[in-house]
Amino acid sequence: MIFLKITFPLQDPVPIFTIVLFIILLAPIILRKLRIPSIVGLIIAGMAVGDHGFNLVAKGSIDLFGKAGLLYIMFLAGLELDMAEFKKNTYKSIVFGILTFSIPLSLGFLLCSKFLHFNFTASLLVSSMFATHTLVAYPLASRMGISKNEAVTIAVGGTIITDIAVLLMLPVIVGSIKGGLTQEFWIRLSISFLLFALIILFGFPPIGRWFFKRIKDDQTTHFVFVLAMVFLAAFLAEMAGIEGIIGAFLAGLALNQLIPRTSPLMNRIEFTGNAIFIPFFLISVGMLIDLRVLLKGQTALVIAGLLTTMALVSKWTAAFITQLIFRYTATQRNVIFGLSSAHAAATIAVILIGFNLGVVDENVLNGTIILILITCLTGSFVTANAGKRLAVTESAKLPEVTNLYERILISVINPERNEQLLDFAIMLQEQREKSPVYLLNVVQDNDEVKEQVLMTNQNMEKVIRHAAETDTNIQVLTRVDLNMTSGISRAVKEMLISDVIIDWDEKNTGTTDFLFNSLFGSATDNILDSVWETVYVCRFMHPVNAGKRIVLITAKNAEYEIGFSYSVRKISTLSRQLGIPIISYAYEKTQSAFEKEIKKLRSQPDIKYKSLKDGDIETVLKSISGDDLITIISARKATISYNSQFENIHNRIAKQFPDNNFLLIYPEQTQVDFIESGMQSQDINLSPIQEQIDNLNKLGKAVKRIFRPSKPGETNRNSGG
Repeated sequence: MIFLKITFPLQDPVPIFTIVLFIILLAPIILRKLRIPSIVGLIIAGMAVGDHGFNLVAKGSIDLFGKAGLLYIMFLAGLELDMAEFKKNTYKSIVFGILTFSIPLSLGFLLCSKFLHFNFTASLLVSSMFATHTLVAYPLASRMGISKNEAVTIAVGGTIITDIAVLLMLPVIVGSIKGGLTQEFWIRLSISFLLFALIILFGFPPIGRWFFKRIKDDQTTHFVFVLAMVFLAAFLAEMAGIEGIIGAFLAGLALNQLIPRTSPLMNRIEFTGNAIFIPFFLISVGMLIDLRVLLKGQTALVIAGLLTTMALVSKWTAAFITQLIFRYTATQRNVIFGLSSAHAAATIAVILIGFNLGVVDENVLNGTIILILITCLTGSFVTANAGKRLAVTESAKLPEVTNLYERILISVINPERNEQLLDFAIMLQEQREKSPVYLLNVVQDNDEVKEQVLMTNQNMEKVIRHAAETDTNIQVLTRVDLNMTSGISRAVKEMLISDVIIDWDEKNTGTTDFLFNSLFGSATDNILDSVWETVYVCRFMHPVNAGKRIVLITAKNAEYEIGFSYSVRKISTLSRQLGIPIISYAYEKTQSAFEKEIKKLRSQPDIKYKSLKDGDIETVLKSISGDDLITIISARKATISYNSQFENIHNRIAKQFPDNNFLLIYPEQTQVDFIESGMQSQDINLSPIQEQIDNLNKLGKAVKRIFRPSKPGETNRNSGG
């Protein structure tokens, strides 16, 4: 048989490329479900296929793409630095940058030279690795609406300072390895670096402007031009006796102002890097790693533990001293530490150069990978928790009214339920005479697109007649797009939509659909990740007006979301339109905020307030009857009011009450406006960690109840939770 001719490791580029592409496709998806960031997942995949793993791919077979990926990472690091944010707090950013560079460098050098007994060059290289950091947790801060806080701003500014300082150290370290730090070396390095920097920083921008003016509409040529400039800068850097990654980084800084973040060109640059270059680089790094070294003795484990501990301690020390100097709160200090403690792209670049030059051995390389994994998780966890507290303290600064114009959009998924969704939209409307209700059909772009557009328009005739009967102004929109999520997201932006109504996604009933949704996310999850306005997820098993009361469950800290006040107003409107009372279950502070918002309304609904505590969800569910409209004010992941207790509550309710009408409300929340290169916001998901903390808290309470004498009449309220 032909398959018997295949021998491993593979030498032919076709099967090698096939295996690598499938790794790029599947590894991040699968490992994301284990809450492992893509950057670590691809490294693990490289370990598996390399000669230290299953030996599927020949050593050195993807070095070309790996080298290109390293340059691409550093180029994106320079391209995506927000110089405007840096200028706002230049002085404080410089101070923090110096601290977060010098303290890890000094403490790291002491550790490496005195305790690990590395030579001078190895100590300097490894300690410079401690000084770098990557803003892996920035999407978490952005999502919680604290990106404009001074603590976040100086953390971003400090990244610019410390990364540039480390990159400037590299040529000195490399020069000391190759030829010694003689007077001739310093003169040659100074002159060559000065000329090189002048050419890149002052020569590339005018060349770029001239090129973009001359060739205006050819996006492909624009991308190839940028790519050529990056590799030209890397080549010039090597000619100047400097590492190529410095040239790529300076090329990013030089082209920073010429490539807007929201431009199609920027989208192509990020897409190509995240899809091809960066994954190839991470896989090539993984192929170098041999974790079996960790099992050969205590040395590798000791080095990994010491490196990781020093990386975290030194960054915390820098954040603590910054807190003392500028009199920040402990919460702001923790946010600074969380953002600056994660090591990723620059750390890999530095340590890989040392490994290739023979300065550090495989023990340090393997220890660095462990360091990256632990610091990324630690930084993300600290940022998420401290960011929540910081967002709460800044809640007074949030605007009370976020939607100046009410525009409701219904996403048409199941034509049979359009009339029910339209009736619900009519009940939500407060300004029916000013704007129509938009009905959106998204048609997938393929060979049958014309026939599908005609068919969807025909399906709209019934709901159009229904709207006419209710004297409702509706406008039908048809969008041709790659998928439902993209079409809805674009329509929301184009039409300035304030409220999005979607049907409950029930595709996870079958085994195949459940597996697909588990890996790629359900349609509802994908919509929530791309639409940040108020979203209503509806499951109407019978007419909305058939309910006897609204049972409302509100997530803890929901009052700190910018769309909370608007959501309260909508629930009140729905109660008045239906003529039914509200039974509100919420935590004490959230309940007080809810009651305060209700009192602001001119017409107040019939409402009863009931306290909700940890573990009381089961008690609430037992009180629900078959005629209740079950309503939950929930939250998107990694936002202020997100709580692991609410993560799957809608699925539980859907199964436990299959015949009830069910409504999920996601208030408007702050949009993420920055994603770290090669990372995705959903890659940093701390719900499993938070769940374990919640479980430990519950276990502690249970133990206390066992050893504490019960008071007369006391009942165990938490037995179901």
